[in-house]
Amino acid sequence: MDQLTGKTAVVTGAGSGMGRAFARRLAAAGMNLVLADITEGPLKEAVNEAVAAGVKAIGVRTDVSDAASMDALAAAAFGAFDRVNVVCNNAGVAGTFMGSGGRVDTADWAWVLGVNLWGVIHGHRVFLPHLLEHGDGHIVNTSSMAGHLPAHSAYAASKWAVVGITEGLYLQLQQAGSTVGVSCLCPGWVATNIAASIRERPEAVAPGPHLELSAEDEARYEFVTELVRSGLPPEHVADMVHDAIVENKFWIFPHPDFVQSLEPRFRSVLAGTNPEPRLLG
Repeated sequence: MDQLTGKTAVVTGAGSGMGRAFARRLAAAGMNLVLADITEGPLKEAVNEAVAAGVKAIGVRTDVSDAASMDALAAAAFGAFDRVNVVCNNAGVAGTFMGSGGRVDTADWAWVLGVNLWGVIHGHRVFLPHLLEHGDGHIVNTSSMAGHLPAHSAYAASKWAVVGITEGLYLQLQQAGSTVGVSCLCPGWVATNIAASIRERPEAVAPGPHLELSAEDEARYEFVTELVRSGLPPEHVADMVHDAIVENKFWIFPHPDFVQSLEPRFRSVLAGTNPEPRLLG
């Protein structure tokens, strides 16, 4: 897609962080915007910002984990604009950090997988047939470097899954000779509010009293929050996403040093040796 002006992009998680930066960058490229977020206040701000930048934009409050909500997003997009060209399945949550004592909070896993994985699946379900029909489209799925690094967490599981289905979709479309592009975004630390999702999980998936954060979990949360706070500006990632769409580039790695750190794991896989102990982020 070497020309974006006048075309339409859907961005989930557009109220803040990378999604908000994607909206700004795609607006600067002259695209119409369909912005989605579960939080109405920031979503309205993002829409107003896009309109002030001179592009057509609508906002749709959306829970990406809910099939009906994603159906409504697609209906609103097709109702406002004749054609959708770019779909950024970006909404995500971090989940909790409950690593001590072997505790597994199944409600937390359901929440994180619902947003991070099912949000992408629903995005494919409601928009991919339309993109394939007209052929002038591109999908960007937000995974993470956590999708390449082993960790016993819902977040890692969701991001590994997103890498797998995104690469699978790319290969499937290539084999079919489709002109629809696909990109997989795998950032490391980016200065967003994703860590705050740990404090804002829905009441329906709140942990039971036996799964409250331990002192170790609290310390891990604060450590990760600081790493996120000192991460790359979301605008830097948004520039890379824009360029990947225009250049039809699959992998988007904002942190090349993280990619290099994968080499020992791949060597171990090729050699069939046990994983080496390492400090996981």
